Amino acid sequence: MPEPAMACDIPDDLIRFKQRLPRLAEALNYRRKIKIVAIGSSSTAGEGDVVPYPSRLELALRNRFPDRMIDVLNRGIGGQEAPSELARFETDVFAEEPVLVIWQVGTNAIFYRDQYDPATVVRSVATGLSWLKRLAADVILMDLQYAPALLIPTKITDTKLIVSLIAGAADTATVNLFPRFALMQRWCDVDKIPPEKLIGADGLHQTDWSTNCVAKALFRAIEQAVAPEVLV
Repeated sequence: MPEPAMACDIPDDLIRFKQRLPRLAEALNYRRKIKIVAIGSSSTAGEGDVVPYPSRLELALRNRFPDRMIDVLNRGIGGQEAPSELARFETDVFAEEPVLVIWQVGTNAIFYRDQYDPATVVRSVATGLSWLKRLAADVILMDLQYAPALLIPTKITDTKLIVSLIAGAADTATVNLFPRFALMQRWCDVDKIPPEKLIGADGLHQTDWSTNCVAKALFRAIEQAVAPEVLV
């Protein structure tokens, strides 16, 4: 017999956003066509045969709001980090005029530590968040995955540092943080989910199971952030 599927433990106190999503809520109330942009690296673009979170989020939002045409545009490119992603903002973000931008950052700053300095990367994040204020859009900043390749002795200090710096950048810019690192760490430490259930054989990229659970958690956080204002 196949082993029973593991449920996703999604604690509301961990994923709940500090800010509402007023532009998305307004669009859900008064528009039929709604555009969301997801920008980032391979966690956004997708890796191997794992369906990436933007596609899963789009389906969840369309199911929740069936009278709207909601598109989550996947603007992920594997291997990139915030400095390179900034160069794509004009074409991949601003030109689309989204009502919500989800920016996934930080992983490659640690994985490719010889190419990036965490503090420099987070300065690029701060610059990007300041640019996004030009848009009539809500912003969600997504941090790292909790993965063995980022937790080895030579990287763990920088990993913890950049997680803290990303949270600080979100607070300074008054945008929402989706704490992927803390959520996945909870699955490991509290729920005792086996590491191989969360991360693939390369020690870095998320499995189908954890990608699905992250997408569910992100959807729930978004749903909660718009619920008080959305009419239906």
